[in-house]
Amino acid sequence: MSDLAKDKKDFAQDDKNVSLKPKRWDEALEKPPLDYSDFFDEEVGQVPGLTCWEIENFLPNQVDEALIGKFYEGDCYIILKTSLDENQSLDWQIFYWIGSHATLDKKACSAIHAVNLRNFLGAQCRTIREEQGDESDEFLDLFGADIVYIEGGRTASGFYTIEEVEYIPRLYRLETNNRVLHIESFPVEYECLDPRYVFLLDVGKKIYIWYGKRSKNTVQSKARLLAEKMNKNERKNLSEIVTFTQGQEAPEFLKLAGIEDPSLPIPPPTENSEDTFVNVFPTLYQVGLGMGYLELPQVEIKQKRLEKKLLETKNVYILDCSTDVFVWLGQKSTRLVRAAALKLSQELCAMIKRPKHAIVSRVLEGTEPQIFKSKFYGWDDVIAVDFTRTAQSVARTGADLKKWMSKQETKADLSALFMNRQPAMSKEEAKTLMEEWNEDLEAMESFVLEGKKFVRLPEEEIGHFYSEDCYVFLCRYWVPLEVPENEEGTEEEEIQEDGYQCVVYFWQGREAGNMGWLTFTFSLQKKFESLFGDKLEVVRTYQQQENLKFLSHFKRHFVIHQGKRKNLKNSTAIEMFHIRSNGSPICTRCIQVHPDAGLLNSCFCYILKVPFDKVNNSGIVYVWIGSKSDEEEAKLTEELANKLFDTETHSIQVLNEGEEPENFFWVALGGRKPYDTDADFMNHTRLFRCSNEKGYFSISEKCSDFCQDDLADDDIMILDSGTHVFIWVGAKCSEVEIKLAYKSAQVYTQSLRAKQPDKPRKLMLTLKGKESKRFTKCFHGWGKHKTVVE
Repeated sequence: MSDLAKDKKDFAQDDKNVSLKPKRWDEALEKPPLDYSDFFDEEVGQVPGLTCWEIENFLPNQVDEALIGKFYEGDCYIILKTSLDENQSLDWQIFYWIGSHATLDKKACSAIHAVNLRNFLGAQCRTIREEQGDESDEFLDLFGADIVYIEGGRTASGFYTIEEVEYIPRLYRLETNNRVLHIESFPVEYECLDPRYVFLLDVGKKIYIWYGKRSKNTVQSKARLLAEKMNKNERKNLSEIVTFTQGQEAPEFLKLAGIEDPSLPIPPPTENSEDTFVNVFPTLYQVGLGMGYLELPQVEIKQKRLEKKLLETKNVYILDCSTDVFVWLGQKSTRLVRAAALKLSQELCAMIKRPKHAIVSRVLEGTEPQIFKSKFYGWDDVIAVDFTRTAQSVARTGADLKKWMSKQETKADLSALFMNRQPAMSKEEAKTLMEEWNEDLEAMESFVLEGKKFVRLPEEEIGHFYSEDCYVFLCRYWVPLEVPENEEGTEEEEIQEDGYQCVVYFWQGREAGNMGWLTFTFSLQKKFESLFGDKLEVVRTYQQQENLKFLSHFKRHFVIHQGKRKNLKNSTAIEMFHIRSNGSPICTRCIQVHPDAGLLNSCFCYILKVPFDKVNNSGIVYVWIGSKSDEEEAKLTEELANKLFDTETHSIQVLNEGEEPENFFWVALGGRKPYDTDADFMNHTRLFRCSNEKGYFSISEKCSDFCQDDLADDDIMILDSGTHVFIWVGAKCSEVEIKLAYKSAQVYTQSLRAKQPDKPRKLMLTLKGKESKRFTKCFHGWGKHKTVVE
């Protein structure tokens, strides 16, 4: 029993040394048995101090102690700090430093081997990334804040480095033989130049073309095209093409040609009387393996014409051109035949007597140089050239337009289509604005163009405009001025004299020419500028495109007549006027339209003058009030009728819709015709302009007070009438605008289906001059299109 008690006591004591706390998940992981001895020595991290490694060819390489703290900008380093903690145990800190110009492999390997070092030491610390110029204070303290940056890199990258291709300078003489360009190489010497020919000097990064004075223009053009092909297909457009004629050679060209001092006088090239050039026809050999020996049979060439089809991809060929020997390697040819062909070509070149500048060139199938292709009939790569583009366009976008377009992000601004319609101005707001603007108006003088000069407009004609005339209105506005505190004693008269502004409105009818504007700028405007100086502002406005402030001065009595003022002042013709306001009561106009019963609408008011006696100029004036028209507009129409016509010679009769007399009213309008009884389009009309004038396709919305002249001849317009969406095509718009406008209109109609499901729109197309009534009714005073002077 005593033995059992003793064993139990020993077991209890052993059990006290075992920790009951469970291990952390990362401590419980079994680490793979990796061997880091190839990267780090056994003594690493066992002695307090700093140890540094540089990354070279993917591997860490320990740096001498004297070089620690001196970092190359193109390298990456691993730094280990070893120290003793309070318990005299080893403690480690691991940093990896990345230079600003380090390669990708060095950056990655420094991070990877920093983790390998931590695993090798069994350290619990984390690896800390440090970048050049952004080091932490903790890292700088390792070196006493004394870090030296050295330009360049000391170690090699593990990646393959691309060496620049070395080009052997070659001089080629170009001439045509039976319309085929023949190219032959010559020594790179100034004496070889001949004024009868064109020469091409290829030095790799530059291609020089020398035009002899007596060389043919066709050869010059073909030489330039050859250089373009060489640059595009062989040099990736990295070579510079330099052209010059005989006598204008660049100094660098002369130095390459053997002229030591180009600044000294140089005798011009002369015609070589003893021309050593012999047109040798190329010989084509096929390299093959026979029974233990090499075969070099000559390929039979029919009609002495080399063709591309003679070269088979499974074979290797040698093309002997006397001054050039080419070894053509098919893609499916064997390695043994390729190696044999390269060796055989060297022996063939040395076997026959050739010029000193003769060389052997290796040519892979699919990468043939232009000089090699020129030896074959019909082997010509066509370079697409757009002769419609200017030199400025090519310089800006490059020669390859498709490549440039693929890189561009196509920009289009369609935001106007998805914005809400501009709300109509209320009557109260319009009345307030008109009162404010007219309170500021101190005086208004009116002028009209008669002949070649402007005369004062009679008082009774203010508010009457004619479509073939031009008018000038000089408006003087009172402008309140803030008086500075130190000038409180300034006389009141001086303050009033300075507190004004003059605005000159030049109004031009839609059928008037530009001569009126020119007359104004050289006569009346000069006079106003001398009187008012910098207080003068000139505003040119066109019919039905007036701003709200100008319209407010006529207090809704704005009448536009057709024709010229002098000719129609006492007219005896039938006249019809349509009163309508667009988007605001301020934009109310009374416009003369063609007398036609089909133009009536139950939602508007009209004035119809029917003459009786041409001698006495008498007649009757009907004020036609639509059954759905506004009461205020009805009263306004009656006022306008009394103002428009002399009540002594014309009797005025107010007619409500349905009370029209047959004899005079309908007869004057050409008989009864069906007309619209609804004008719901007034609550939905929107006009959009599609244009490329900003350099990209954009859509902008016209204000609600739009007119016929807003239809731009060189653009596409989109009109929403509430029931239809019209695409109006101008006579000078581009096909690109048409396609983009069509897509935009489709998107617009789809968006309206979600916003207004109860009012679906139908997409329609209309051309200039072919507009239907469904389109024209949205425009107040629609008439013939203006003739555009080319």
